[in-house]
Amino acid sequence: MNRVVIVGGGVLGLLSCRLLAATGANVVLLESAGRVGSESSWAGGGIVSPLYPWRYSAAVTALAHWSQDFYPGFAQQLLEDTGVDPEVHVTGLYWLDLDDEAEALAWAVREGRALFPVDIAEAYQQVPVLGGGFQRAIHMPGVANVRNPRLVKALRAALAAMPNVELREHCPVTGFIQEGGRICGVTTAAGEIRAERVVLAAGAWSGELLKTLGLELPVEPVKGQMILYKCAEDFLPSIVLAKGRYAIPRRDGHILIGSTLEYAGFDKTPTDNALESLKASAEELLPALKDAEVVGHWAGLRPGSPEGIPFIGELPTHPGLWLNCGHFRNGLVLAPASCQLLADLMLGREPIIDPAPYAPAGRLQ
Repeated sequence: MNRVVIVGGGVLGLLSCRLLAATGANVVLLESAGRVGSESSWAGGGIVSPLYPWRYSAAVTALAHWSQDFYPGFAQQLLEDTGVDPEVHVTGLYWLDLDDEAEALAWAVREGRALFPVDIAEAYQQVPVLGGGFQRAIHMPGVANVRNPRLVKALRAALAAMPNVELREHCPVTGFIQEGGRICGVTTAAGEIRAERVVLAAGAWSGELLKTLGLELPVEPVKGQMILYKCAEDFLPSIVLAKGRYAIPRRDGHILIGSTLEYAGFDKTPTDNALESLKASAEELLPALKDAEVVGHWAGLRPGSPEGIPFIGELPTHPGLWLNCGHFRNGLVLAPASCQLLADLMLGREPIIDPAPYAPAGRLQ
């Protein structure tokens, strides 16, 4: 595997690049935006867990568990290599008034994960700023959040130090080069870029690119809006989640509130309706935020996919073209395992987990 082109410079593209380049491959990473990691990898909340892990299939669970166990050491390695700390912050997570609490607890026993019911008085003792009226809580103490813009910055710095990596920003891909039944590169506004293998990791835009080959990948943009508050560093000690909305504490006192789930095509415009809805959720979770100023409001596009199961592997109908996309709401949490699995498959190594559920074969429409 001499040369690989990776289309997409989000966390999945960046980490795929790092793993493949570490084996000696020459890798060219192409990002259409002005800077890598500026789409959903920047916009997301960075919780290193699916929001409701028990509601997902075994396929998503396998990727999530591998990645969650990998993240702390991974962040430390990036800090040592680059001097940039991705700030993996273990805060734990409290779910409040769940409708499916029994299923959650049964899942935890089955999967051997530390998730426990706690008395609501204990939850209020641990999180004194929590809003009143909640009746029940369950707690997962090991859940972390990663400061995703810093993770992207660290990955970019790590790649910049690798002599066999070329990063090209402002470089939108317009199509694929096919010769002799194989994919052997991509076309861009600046010309052709050839490679033995092409990895498509373009998030919500992956389906649009595959349409140039006459393929229908069931990945569509799903808009998510977030708001940001600035509070004292010790204001919120844990992630809290109720009624589908969450509050995430960063180390420096920033509090992220998210998120909406909207099918609006590729429109990323923040809306007043979402702002009001998110503020209402924030104030219900944490009433003290009524007096706080919203210091940020943005939107990103998730790569929506059936059941949130990503596409990882080679397209059998188009040899030379590999997919690593369709992670829906869990791109950051699933990234380490997804990229490791992709690298294992591309290099013919024993895969870290069974690759069958993610294989593109038979899953394209």
